[in-house]
Amino acid sequence: LLTQIIRLRGGRVIGRVSSEDKVSIARKAGAEHVIVDTEGRFADEVLRLTGGEGVNVVYDGSGPKTFKGSIEALRRSGTFCWYGPVLGGPGPLEIMSLPKSIKIGYATFMDHIHTRELLLDRTKQLFDWIEDGLITVTIGETYRLADAAGAHAAMASRATTGKLLLIP
Repeated sequence: LLTQIIRLRGGRVIGRVSSEDKVSIARKAGAEHVIVDTEGRFADEVLRLTGGEGVNVVYDGSGPKTFKGSIEALRRSGTFCWYGPVLGGPGPLEIMSLPKSIKIGYATFMDHIHTRELLLDRTKQLFDWIEDGLITVTIGETYRLADAAGAHAAMASRATTGKLLLIP
């Protein structure tokens, strides 16, 4: 969804996926380039694709393995948006070691959508895009609510694609 929203707003996307079978999904969502990487060594390819400049923004929700590569992939004064890492945090961070005057933020839902009005506004925008066919939501799998632990295990395995739904 993030790739589709970035493209909808005029941005270009370099995607990073954990396996070859996810490349077509990232391209279908709008990623112009897709890097397959499981070890967090994708920054060199990002720099190559950007002529050595790096990217303006990195959105990373993966976990500690990608944290360093995400920082290295940024251009000077770039922004690193760390959100909901499913595989844990990066550990202690030495702020004076950050390169290139980058900015790091940890996006928490309740900070960005802190009023009911904002929730309704952003939700309306998302559903308008979906209704207008500008964004496509792919359902990967459905789980019974009683099997929520299985859904979490599937996400942690990094084998899932699309959204996972819990059905009460």
